[in-house]
Amino acid sequence: MHGTVAAGYESVGAEFAKVVAGERADYAGQLVAYVRGEKVVDLWSGPGFTADTLTGVFSATKGAMSLVVALLVQDGVLDPDQRVSHYWPEFAAQGKRDITLREVLAHRAGVVGADAGFSLAELADDRLIAARMADQRPYWRPGTAYGYHAWVIGALAGEVVRRVTGQSIQELFEERIRAPYGLDFHLGLPEELEPRFVTTLPMLPTPEQQAEIDDWDSGPESLAAIAFNTHRTDAPELWDFPNQRIVRAQGQASAGGVASARGLAGMYAAASTGFDGRPPLLKPDTMAEFAQIQSIGYDVVSRVHKAFGLGFSAVTEFYPFLGQGAFGHSGAAGSLSLADPRSGLAYGYNRRRYAYPGGAAAENTDLLRTCVEAARTTH
Repeated sequence: MHGTVAAGYESVGAEFAKVVAGERADYAGQLVAYVRGEKVVDLWSGPGFTADTLTGVFSATKGAMSLVVALLVQDGVLDPDQRVSHYWPEFAAQGKRDITLREVLAHRAGVVGADAGFSLAELADDRLIAARMADQRPYWRPGTAYGYHAWVIGALAGEVVRRVTGQSIQELFEERIRAPYGLDFHLGLPEELEPRFVTTLPMLPTPEQQAEIDDWDSGPESLAAIAFNTHRTDAPELWDFPNQRIVRAQGQASAGGVASARGLAGMYAAASTGFDGRPPLLKPDTMAEFAQIQSIGYDVVSRVHKAFGLGFSAVTEFYPFLGQGAFGHSGAAGSLSLADPRSGLAYGYNRRRYAYPGGAAAENTDLLRTCVEAARTTH
């Protein structure tokens, strides 16, 4: 284990050491926390891993997408309750005329995938996804249920952003968020940073875990298969998606981001508290609106209990020791990043090997709880 912890955060270092000791020999991960703009935890471990190592962060990318949208709503440029077709007329096809931006961001639109699926080249390109989704019929009546728009939510929101501003989510993220704060989080990884990237490794489930995976697995034409694009035989495996240069280069806004834990935590610190003398990006009212639960309960795609705000995951539902109003997002390989405005915590965790069962790795519960407890007693 390498790195530093500030006085009062020794317990976080001890908890990370437990993770390192209890994991596989090839474990590699990073943990970073800011509290009220001060970096208090900066730890890493594993073969070939440093504080500067970059990995694909999968759906933690949705946090970056959501932050761009939140800024535009805060600016008065976008209205969550406006119809998507108002901004993007082609989207009105196939019964989608009245779907609002709020319903898209809350995973309530029903447009979770395409009947024919997406190739790798299509899945890496938000513009191509959006063009396909414009003529796609919803899989449920919009607003009556919700289900995870895993691969497409960034493209849907991104096309609205492009129609209104003339810029992509990736361009706005770079201009307004990444560059001003010097964040190690990229929606489109420059070629010169490629040497810092390490490939994600596949999950190696135990026989018992594999049985659970097989039991959950849906048929090839099920809603889950369409939403996760597994009905397309030439599509990449989920764990292998960020390992493709075309994905890293284009920074697809649903799952194509590349970051270190410093970048993950730094983005939420920039959003909620600011740091290095820079003010927070979001006003308290904007944070409260985007963190507020919009969808909760049974997710008809993932078939588990979930909770979403506007784009962000309502993380307090899964980590009840967080303060109300916390917001963030996990990533399939095990990453988790979030802001807890009440304690002032911004948290980022990243790992190289895909963790069972997907989404935030189990160790996040104890790591995050220890960070929150230290933040509340130290600051």
